[in-house]
This record gives sequence, structure tokens and C-alpha cells, in this order.
Amino acid sequence: MSELREIAGYAVACAEPALAIFERERPDDRRPRAAIDAAQAFAEGAERTKAIRDSAWAAHRAYQETRDVGQTAASDVARAAVAAASAAFLHPLAKATQVLHILGPAAHAARAFELDAGDDRNVGADYIEQARSLASPIVANVLTRYPNAPSGRGRVGELLRELDASLRRLATNH
Repeated sequence: MSELREIAGYAVACAEPALAIFERERPDDRRPRAAIDAAQAFAEGAERTKAIRDSAWAAHRAYQETRDVGQTAASDVARAAVAAASAAFLHPLAKATQVLHILGPAAHAARAFELDAGDDRNVGADYIEQARSLASPIVANVLTRYPNAPSGRGRVGELLRELDASLRRLATNH
């Protein structure tokens, strides 16, 4: 459970800075913030409850709505929030898709920052480097229990795999 809390805290730290983009686009929509707040509460010791899942599903609906109206940066922020809340439910099955629970918040936040900066890939790369520096040795070690990040998923997948590779290097150096 302590490792799950560490992963959730990392997920929140990666996703939360991007909330400003979502809230600028949709100031009355609190669903992504609620998902991140639920994940933060879990990281700080609260019970892992259905409320966390419910907030993740609500943030997922915010993702779909923003995607459908072309608010692409806001859409990626909402996906970062979904992934942050989902981090509390990381399971030990060694599947590459579980890597999305650990690193998805950072990859989606990085993509949101890129899109918000006019699709500037340097902005995303810089955010991935920042996310790498936020990862504790526990996060890096838990990551190594899973296969490498999955292929595909467009630019978010590229960012995800970049972060995955750098954290695996970090884990082998500790």
C-alpha cells in the first residue's frame, strides 16, 4: 500500500500543474481537479475507495467532452487526471498497460503543455524531464516490475516511452 501511495503521489505531482490549462478552458468543470484531489488524498493516507474510481470516471467524461469539441489541450489534462486517480488501483499483473497508470499523468500533462504552446514539442520534452526528476527511487523501482511502456498512442505514447526509458535507467543506476 505504501508503494501505491508513492505512485499516486507521483501521478498527482505530474498531472496537477496542467490543471490550469483545463480550468482556463472550462472554468466551471471541476471533474479533473476532483480526480486529482481524490488521488492526492489517497497518497496522503486516505482509504482507497469507490469515490476515487467515481472521480476518475467523471474526469473521463470531461476528457470525452473536451475531445469532442476540439479542446485538445484540455482533453489531455483530463486524461492526465484520469490516470492520476487510476494510479491508486495499479495492480501487480505484469502488463505494459499498467505503465499507463504510473506514467500516463506525466505523458498526458506534457502533451497538454505542448498543445497549449502551439504544439511545441520542446515544451513536452522539457516537461518529461521535469517529471523524471520528480520520480523517487520507489517509483522507478515499481516501474521496473512491469514490461516497457506499450507501443502506439501517438505523441503521448512517444512521451510516455521517453519517460519510461529514462526512469528504467534511473532504477538500474540505484
